[in-house]
Amino acid sequence: MHLPARACGIDFGTSNSTVGWLRPAAPTLLLLEDDKPTLPSAVFFNADESSTHFGRDALAQYLEGYDGRLMRALKSLLGSSLIDGQTEVGGRALRFRDLLASFIGELKRRAEAQAGRSFEAAVFGRPVHFVDADDSADRKAQDTLEAIAREVGFRELSFQFEPIGAALHYERSLSAEALVLIADIGGGTADFSLLRLSPERAQRDERGEDLLGNAGVHIGGTDFDRTLSLECVMPLLGYRGLMKNGAHIPASIYFQLATWHTINAAYSRGAWADLQNVYRDALARAELDRLARLISQRDGHWLALQVEQAKIDLSGAARADIELERLAPGLVHSIGTADFVAATAALVERVGACVEQLLQDAGLRRDQVDTVYFTGGGSGVPQLRARISAALPNARSVEGELYGSIGAGLAVEAARRYG
Repeated sequence: MHLPARACGIDFGTSNSTVGWLRPAAPTLLLLEDDKPTLPSAVFFNADESSTHFGRDALAQYLEGYDGRLMRALKSLLGSSLIDGQTEVGGRALRFRDLLASFIGELKRRAEAQAGRSFEAAVFGRPVHFVDADDSADRKAQDTLEAIAREVGFRELSFQFEPIGAALHYERSLSAEALVLIADIGGGTADFSLLRLSPERAQRDERGEDLLGNAGVHIGGTDFDRTLSLECVMPLLGYRGLMKNGAHIPASIYFQLATWHTINAAYSRGAWADLQNVYRDALARAELDRLARLISQRDGHWLALQVEQAKIDLSGAARADIELERLAPGLVHSIGTADFVAATAALVERVGACVEQLLQDAGLRRDQVDTVYFTGGGSGVPQLRARISAALPNARSVEGELYGSIGAGLAVEAARRYG
């Protein structure tokens, strides 16, 4: 390129977000926080100082112990019934739509500050399915994101599937044609695209014949966090424990605490009253004491961060130790690889089945795919990667930029669409 592009590419992710912008002789991704191209998709409302914080700063403020509300996995609100609801922040009602607008507006502001110019045109990435098997809800999710983007100042905008964005980035490195499966496994979804890529094909304006198929399932890194939490950690807090009458302790509060965007619901007066009622008739008193301590200290996000780190550790080590001193003196819980694999087996199989169905729908044999290009933070889970690779026995595995491929590819698309 001889001139900077007029538009940017925006990857608003469940866990991390990036902004890409094509310009001569310069990196594609803009630096958004602490000289890093990623901005964690998190917002912290500091009640002590009446301030709002984003990204790593938001997480640091929470972990330093400031009173307030931490919101993470914001993208998961799209396509859910929560998007039309509200939460309480500092004694005031905050619409979830306004929460997303504040984060996307901050993403735009930081990108513009780094670029030294304004952006009114953008290509936003989107998962293949915001919502599985519900076209109406899927359209509503995209429409909601578009309305929010326009509200914060984007006048021209369009969408591209996230795995195709990653493909456009990867294609710039190829010297020969390849049939590639893009495996984009982010925080909220696993998305796949089958494409023919080559330096020659990259010059074409129309790429419809190169795209052989898209597929996706609403499973991502946060689902692995939730499942690992429920299966391996929440039993320490009474999950699946028994009441005096032989019934199991109600599970709703554990699901709330194991799911990033519903953790704050566990702190409501109603949830606390329910827990007190359960406690009176429960056998698992020691475990419920830990749960009560967690809730009274509002440590749900802290625990979720410990579980997330255990998932990351188990992706490269045989065991992970979670220190739970905040819940009980000297409490350390060890999780092994076998525990992690067993806990996530159903999720892994659903993702693998999605890949196999995509091949079938595209009319391709398993041995015809040349390359699997892995991107997205969730693609680091070994058992998930192994399941996808097993479905494509002749394909070589290529490690993409886990958090940057999509934003960089969307910048390529933005330059093509808007100049």
